[in-house]
Amino acid sequence: MKCEKLLVMYPAVTKVFLFFEDINDWHYLLIHISLALLIVVALFFMIKLVNWLFRISVKNVETAKWLKFNTLKIKSFHLLNNKWMIKLMVSCLKILRLLVILLLLYIALTLLFSVFPPTRSIADKLLEYILYPLQKMGNGIVDYIPNFITIIIIVLVFRYLLRGLRFFANEIKNKKITIKGFYPDWAHPTYNIVKTLLFIFMFILIFPLLPGSGTDAFKGVSVFVGVILSLGASSIINNMISGFIITYMRPFQLGDRVKIGDIIGNVIEKTPFVTRIRTPKNEEVTVPNSSILSAQTFNYTDSAKNHKLILHTEVTFGYDVPWRKVHQLLLEAAARTSHVLKDPKPFILQTALNDYYVEYQINIYIIEADLMAIIYSELNQNILDVANETGVEIMSPAYTANRDGNHTTIPPDYLSKDYKAPDFKVKITK
Repeated sequence: MKCEKLLVMYPAVTKVFLFFEDINDWHYLLIHISLALLIVVALFFMIKLVNWLFRISVKNVETAKWLKFNTLKIKSFHLLNNKWMIKLMVSCLKILRLLVILLLLYIALTLLFSVFPPTRSIADKLLEYILYPLQKMGNGIVDYIPNFITIIIIVLVFRYLLRGLRFFANEIKNKKITIKGFYPDWAHPTYNIVKTLLFIFMFILIFPLLPGSGTDAFKGVSVFVGVILSLGASSIINNMISGFIITYMRPFQLGDRVKIGDIIGNVIEKTPFVTRIRTPKNEEVTVPNSSILSAQTFNYTDSAKNHKLILHTEVTFGYDVPWRKVHQLLLEAAARTSHVLKDPKPFILQTALNDYYVEYQINIYIIEADLMAIIYSELNQNILDVANETGVEIMSPAYTANRDGNHTTIPPDYLSKDYKAPDFKVKITK
């Protein structure tokens, strides 16, 4: 009774049972069993062979001296070295061994089911599980060949077009090709802009030819990536656009001494996103291009080369020192200072007549913008030396005195020869 229920519930078992029930030729049965055993033995030796080959390959990889890989590093961080690459190859061999053994088991199982007629339908099903995906993939590859060829042609056309544009940009940068109104330092930024636009255009042409580009899943991923980029890249795009504007405005070049906001230093690097400045104290400052565009920029190097930069410093003297003597003193200090041009000559401005002192401004011309700090220091030293040599005190006096009985503060050269201080008046009241 139990056997009948088993035969009804499992048709495959019924087929096997009927097969052995109908067999009259035991030689025929022995042949099938022998074939099955042969498949199992062959599988055993094939797995042994695969394991042996795997051990030999791993040993050769670990001991081979000819396996030398270039170290992949980011700045000082070693991302991949020879040791890591060997471990990676061994891991790949392990995965390959496992896949080969699974494939052998699958093929052996299929062959075992195909030996006996009642189970050949199962073998056909197992074989179909492999052949159908392979057939589908093969048909897809064959159907995709025209689009693939089109993509290759598009990529080759754009590649050689970019090569030509890069050669043209290098020729302009090296001043072998001159275009009126187009500066050589514009060549590479313009090439980068054109290259970006060409890449975008190439992607637009290739996108419809990609497999699965028309599916809803592909469209959903594209929209998701676009939203992420639009939310996270606003500041990046702002700095990049500012970088291009700065490039074409040409407010400074590499090596120029500049002042941007409160930062003074030499420009050491310009990128589409940031500009790096090294201060006189060897501090490297990174300034976003958007901040440069919104701040005031002073280019001392350009002013020094093209217009001769004017440095100035203020000094105060009391009213008792004649202004002509102060002018002579300051001009002498300027003449002793290194890197100060003789032509145009230094000049002096009297910038204020304060309550207790006069403010003088000495102006000098230079062409060495990088030496501004040294020139200022030397000029101040020379002003002190000349003032001390001539007996003039650099001070800002404050007067608290009764006018009666005190000498006037007007320089003696302006007074009459018979001038004398007024008498001190005392009034006594009862």
